[in-house]
Amino acid sequence: MIIYIHGFASSGMGAKAQIIRNHFKKEAIAPSLSYIPDLAVDTLKQLIERFVSYEPVHLIGSSLGGYYAIHLAETYDLKAVLINPSIKPYETLSAYVGNVTHFHDLTTFEWSNRHIEMLKQLEVKSISKPERFLLMLQTGDETLDYRVAKDKLQGANMIIEKGGSHAFDGFENHLKDIEQFFF
Repeated sequence: MIIYIHGFASSGMGAKAQIIRNHFKKEAIAPSLSYIPDLAVDTLKQLIERFVSYEPVHLIGSSLGGYYAIHLAETYDLKAVLINPSIKPYETLSAYVGNVTHFHDLTTFEWSNRHIEMLKQLEVKSISKPERFLLMLQTGDETLDYRVAKDKLQGANMIIEKGGSHAFDGFENHLKDIEQFFF
């Protein structure tokens, strides 16, 4: 089972989620998660615990979803693909405290300092098995400095492309790389 974990203010209906579901078919799910970090991670833990007893579970996390994927991969000893992951979302997302609009359906939610504190509690200080990660970065990420993730995940499998964007332009061209990494 592959669980795709979307980014901040996104959903399981986003473009990458659709690409992953179309490529991996019944092997992949992309839940729309709560904006509240503790609830999002609790949902993901329930899914992992449900599937892991009878099939391998792999994670794909994008941006904030990458941060969650690091936490969950370390907790459950899982392989994870990280797409332009946020490494310190408690810093980068503090600028969004207030009213935030979801990208997919344009509904709004209130992002607070309490949510920032929840993110701090999920931080993985050091990576125990970097080889369990495939890090996909584009140097043109306009939201996050790719070097922060590169430094944090030294020893991980890495795909680093010049240019691109935070969305990871041409993501669909790397589905075979993801497949090879997982299987």
